Amino acid sequence: MYKELDYDADACYQQAEEKAAQYFQSLFSQVQQKTFVSVLTKDIHSWKHNHIHRYPFLSFFSSEKKKIGYYNYIQWLDYAGKLDHYLDRSISYIFMRDLGKSLDSPDTQTRIRQVVDNLKNYLRQPIKTETFSMSGMYRWGQKESIESTIIWLINKLKTVAAIIPKGMEADHAQRKLIKIIGGVVMHVTEEMDKEISPEERAQKLDEAIRLGYSYGLTYPFIDDLLDAKVLSDEEKKQYSNLIRTTLITGTVPELGDWASANEDLIRPIHSELREAFEYIKTHQRLATRKNFFEQSYVFFHAQEVDREKKLSNPNYSNEELYLPIILKSSFSRLIARSVIGAPENEGFDSRTFYYGIYNQLADDFADMFDDWIEGAVTPYTYYLKYHEQRNDLINPFELYWTVIANLIHNVYHSDSKTCEVILDRAINGLKRFNERMGVEKYNDVMKLFASGIPKFNGLIQKMVRKADDVDFFDKLLRDHMITILKNERKEQEEFSNTIESVREQMNRLLPIPKVEIEDSIIDAANYSLEGDGKRLRPIITWVMGVNAYGFNPKVMVPLLRSLEYMHTASLIFDDLPSQDNASTRRGRSSLHKKYNIAIAELTGLFLTQKATEEQASLDQFDAKTVLKLIQYSSRVTEVMCMGQAMDLESKGKPMTLTQLNTMCFNKTGIAFEASLIMPAILAQVEEVEIAALKKFARHAGIAFQIKDDLLDVEGDRGLLGKPVGKDAENNSSTFVSILGLEGARKAMWDHYCIAIEALKEVPRNTTFLKHLLNYLVNRER
Repeated sequence: MYKELDYDADACYQQAEEKAAQYFQSLFSQVQQKTFVSVLTKDIHSWKHNHIHRYPFLSFFSSEKKKIGYYNYIQWLDYAGKLDHYLDRSISYIFMRDLGKSLDSPDTQTRIRQVVDNLKNYLRQPIKTETFSMSGMYRWGQKESIESTIIWLINKLKTVAAIIPKGMEADHAQRKLIKIIGGVVMHVTEEMDKEISPEERAQKLDEAIRLGYSYGLTYPFIDDLLDAKVLSDEEKKQYSNLIRTTLITGTVPELGDWASANEDLIRPIHSELREAFEYIKTHQRLATRKNFFEQSYVFFHAQEVDREKKLSNPNYSNEELYLPIILKSSFSRLIARSVIGAPENEGFDSRTFYYGIYNQLADDFADMFDDWIEGAVTPYTYYLKYHEQRNDLINPFELYWTVIANLIHNVYHSDSKTCEVILDRAINGLKRFNERMGVEKYNDVMKLFASGIPKFNGLIQKMVRKADDVDFFDKLLRDHMITILKNERKEQEEFSNTIESVREQMNRLLPIPKVEIEDSIIDAANYSLEGDGKRLRPIITWVMGVNAYGFNPKVMVPLLRSLEYMHTASLIFDDLPSQDNASTRRGRSSLHKKYNIAIAELTGLFLTQKATEEQASLDQFDAKTVLKLIQYSSRVTEVMCMGQAMDLESKGKPMTLTQLNTMCFNKTGIAFEASLIMPAILAQVEEVEIAALKKFARHAGIAFQIKDDLLDVEGDRGLLGKPVGKDAENNSSTFVSILGLEGARKAMWDHYCIAIEALKEVPRNTTFLKHLLNYLVNRER
């Protein structure tokens, strides 16, 4: 049994529900009297002067511009002189929705102006890295001196992506998680003292990111998981009880027996949630701890009450439909403030409580057909099904406009900026729905939901058709993020498929035919070639040669063989007792252990010569070009030998970071470079492209070596296929020994970013190389 916390959960919920009931009754009265019609009609007539162009085609032209993509649309807004106003309304809305601010405050207006100016300057800069990419996050982390936090977050997001169950929308789950993290960071940033030191700012941002992640996990792993059809009804009940017990007692129960096929799915989720909850709990101040648990319980219980409704039940009252919505929509944002331990703020709490249902009704309207298909009960799906049978049901569309009128005039006291922003948002929501659903379906929806307010609806639909400058940056960003996540997932699948496909082909192409007499050298060479190799170098060359330069795959075969022969030879020499003295390689005994040292040495030399022979057989290319390639290949071998010699000479001796970088590039990076440059030589590309590829290869190769050094300390021998701790045993200088674990991780991600940025200079499709780099720094072997 767990000791309960010092609050009465049921009484807490009842008190919140009573407050929600009072709010609902006020809204209900306004809906019945339709007071919103006259009030908003006046507001819209005033508002429309800034949004109806004299020339209607300009509105069409602007809406079409949104289809050209995130970056181009931002550039067009700037060119058209619309960017400032666009960002101002967008940031103002976020300050209202997420930060609970009142727009009539001079301090708030000053802060909004600062954010708009900073964002505008950022958006006008040349794009070097994608904001939501790993490199974009890390570069921001460097700027804020929180690199270790960003590395932690990247690893956590990778964990979440790996354990999100099939049957859930992984892209949307990740987007919501990132959004929550951003929201918590915004709260912390706005609470910071203006005179805060850089060190204290970094500490607060570190906590904000970790708290945001910890709170954000509740969306994919509680809310979405319980809404999805992944768990059985019995499992959902068991899981909900775990959450409820946690919020009442402040302690996460053990998972215990989970008698179902989903146990392997639930255990890592339970473990991640437990860690997240403990982090939040330990970072709660005593003054706000009770408030956090109370708000969390109300939020969770309201979701549960709402989730248990069935669309087949025709008897829900208006209160049963709307009270849980008021509670869950407002308390979800109240928690975002209490989770950081911010002091109570009556104005924030009040505005957030009244504001929440506005967002929920807008979201439910946008998702009504998806919710209908899922059988989910929302005010819109329930009205769709029962409006003909139930005259007492509130029309949610009318309630939506009632909430808007109430917010503008009763909560925000008729503030003109608030009126502008909220009406912008409302019309934009209808425009987006119209574009997504199509005119015919949109008109059918309006015919049903706006039937009781024909004159007002006519005005609204006129605004939907003609009004411009009502779009928002957060919606553009949302769509952009979803596109990125979906594209990343698709690209990753294509990358993995390409790796496996080309790897299988390479495994068939590599074995060296035996001569008539018994030849131990060929046997030894094939033994080394048949190991469980990644084949990364020939795979890279295949992709660049075939996909980037359009070569026939068959003419590439000799070059592919040569690269793997060169690489395998280097591994054979590497493993010798006179060098690294490794007993295993690619999950099997190293060659000198399987045969003997002499055979290993001869086999390495044999494979080096076979590589040159293969390159010389590239008879489909210009002879001078092939000669240039062979000369380059010879220099690569020379550099690799010098790198290995440098490595051997350094054993037992301290090295500088500069020396280590040079050695690692000579040992590893040069081989990556060769896999890129050799097909580029055959394609006779410009020197500027060669330079960009070399820059990418250099930093990708060093990042690869740093990851190897990290795996030698932290890796799993079973996954690696070789012993761990060999570097320390051999007293070798590594990135870990010089920089420490944390420093090595930072160096790896810095080289990663430089390599990603170098790809921007390559005038080809570099998607494969981007995912290759992601693989190199995220691999476990």
